[in-house]
Amino acid sequence: MPKRIVIVGGGAGGTISANLLARNLYRELVRGEVVINMITNTPEHIYQPGFLYIVFDKIRPNEIIRQQKDLLDPHINLFIDPAKKIDRENNVVITESGKEYPYDYLIVATGSKTVPEEIPGLKEGGHMFYTLEDAKKLRDALREFKGGRVVITVGVPHKCPVAPLEITFMLYDYFKEKNMLDNVELFYTYPINRLHALEPVSNWAVPQFEKRGIKYEVMFNMETIDPEKKIIYSMEGTELNYDLLIAVPPHSGAKVIEESGMGDKGWVPTDKRTLHAEGYDNIYVIGDTTNLPISKAGSTAHFEADVVAERLSIELLEGKSSVEYDGKVVCFVETGFDEATYVWFNYDTPPNPTPPSRMLHWMKLGYNRLYWLSARGIL
Repeated sequence: MPKRIVIVGGGAGGTISANLLARNLYRELVRGEVVINMITNTPEHIYQPGFLYIVFDKIRPNEIIRQQKDLLDPHINLFIDPAKKIDRENNVVITESGKEYPYDYLIVATGSKTVPEEIPGLKEGGHMFYTLEDAKKLRDALREFKGGRVVITVGVPHKCPVAPLEITFMLYDYFKEKNMLDNVELFYTYPINRLHALEPVSNWAVPQFEKRGIKYEVMFNMETIDPEKKIIYSMEGTELNYDLLIAVPPHSGAKVIEESGMGDKGWVPTDKRTLHAEGYDNIYVIGDTTNLPISKAGSTAHFEADVVAERLSIELLEGKSSVEYDGKVVCFVETGFDEATYVWFNYDTPPNPTPPSRMLHWMKLGYNRLYWLSARGIL
């Protein structure tokens, strides 16, 4: 009987881990001693950081989409059939079609989704950029915008923690290019008492905002939106008028996680070092799906996928593994259309943003093109 690895989720974490496992276990796959099955809900793989560039016509939508089957090693079995339930006691994943996929090892990489409906009026009164459809709608709204107050506001929890800062800086350069800065007020809000959850990033951002004249208010949590009056009401009891509202919506995990009793709001309790689902040595969790207090970002999923693939390969080939995840996260932060900064951090080392530069901006643009090599487990 071959050892069966099932991967639920075809995003960055699931795809990278699958391809790395296929490389590490090539001989075993060829001999039929190991089987890798991937279960996902769409035949397309989307490079989600590209949404930000679509908003400003810097990337075309077809540039960030590939067919999932084209990204996977041919020894990996791909099933487009959304997971409905994960039965941990019987080691089986049940899909919406009713099929069952038994596993010896399970990798859960089900990601996160936006839930703007949690804030009444947000879908009707605001624009977002966390899906391809929303990014294109915001792009079209900017093309028609004639001036006024643009409010950038943030719901929690959300993935890509630096995205609110990035879109604010890019909006500044967008309106500068359009010679509209005299007719536009950029107003940024954040739900805690600083501009970003990571204090060093917040400390760096304050002078960047002030030199550009970007206004901001902290301790501002969206409660409701009045689309007719164009007013945001906060949980703190304040009101903010807007002409164009751009929101980072709150996120939740996948429905299958809650329905399987694996975690509240779709976040799975996860060991911060081994990335095991708590209480299950044969289940690993990657990326946004974990409940770890670190950034829900593509690089997080990538580094976690490296660790999980290495641990699982060693377990299958040699026995117990000592490879651990150190909390590493790497983020490029666009500070406009032609400069970017860079932060990295882990469980023990706080971030320290570097001075923005054109070189870092071009490195970010380069990675946008090289992502597909990362997904294939090459880069």
